[in-house]
Amino acid sequence: MRFPSISRNDSKQGEELLIHHKTSIRGWPEFYLGVIRKRRAMKDIPTLSIIIPVFHESDRINGLITQVFDLAEHDVPQVIVIDGDPQGSTIKAITDEKVTKIVSGKGRARQMNSGASLASGDVLLFLHADTLLPKDALAMITAAMSVDRFVAGAFDLGIDTSRRIFRITETYVFLRTRLTRIPFGDQAIFMRREYFEKIGGYQDIPLMEDVEIMARIRKRGDRICIIPSKVLTSPRRWEREGILFSTFRNWTLQMFYALGVPLEQLQKYYQ
Repeated sequence: MRFPSISRNDSKQGEELLIHHKTSIRGWPEFYLGVIRKRRAMKDIPTLSIIIPVFHESDRINGLITQVFDLAEHDVPQVIVIDGDPQGSTIKAITDEKVTKIVSGKGRARQMNSGASLASGDVLLFLHADTLLPKDALAMITAAMSVDRFVAGAFDLGIDTSRRIFRITETYVFLRTRLTRIPFGDQAIFMRREYFEKIGGYQDIPLMEDVEIMARIRKRGDRICIIPSKVLTSPRRWEREGILFSTFRNWTLQMFYALGVPLEQLQKYYQ
């Protein structure tokens, strides 16, 4: 589905708000609420499918699903949870009957592709199980996808902890994302479904599937929107492994991946 523009002025204003990172988030509500009102009047609201790959997340999955549905004031999104555990331990814990639940082979790329194959929404949102969306996230995604030049997008990264050292990580991600226009999976990547299918979805690789697909989009010359509002992701991996070790390991993996080191060799350092 190609979303028709609301107007040339709306599209231009949207690009200005989305492209220039110095714009305050306070400039967003007037724009995206206006877009939603116009689309609702035209009966032209793009539908959303939220795809959540999981592996042993039974302790947090219901809280995430509740938050997602609470964000949907009018149009309830399709939610698809894909369990990489052959026993389906996470999806067995889900209590909301509106959720589509499936088991697939383990591997985030494989799980997200499986979920996308069942999606009916015009826009796909790939959400990690340990990441919470900001207020009005669904409306902001709809507004972002109303700008014709954007085919995909993501949010800024926030880490759900008061420890100041994590603010350094957030700042690094903010700068990296603005410079490269390549967001990572924990920033809640979203994409037009037709475009996702056109480019062949995620490559079935053991890690860096988020970097690979975003880099592929950039290489095609297509535009990625960065919404200036933060998701909140759990610090659990950093805290479990140590923030300095995790940060250095991640930077090293990114560098070697960019240099062309096979992912099979890098995978053993990211377990």
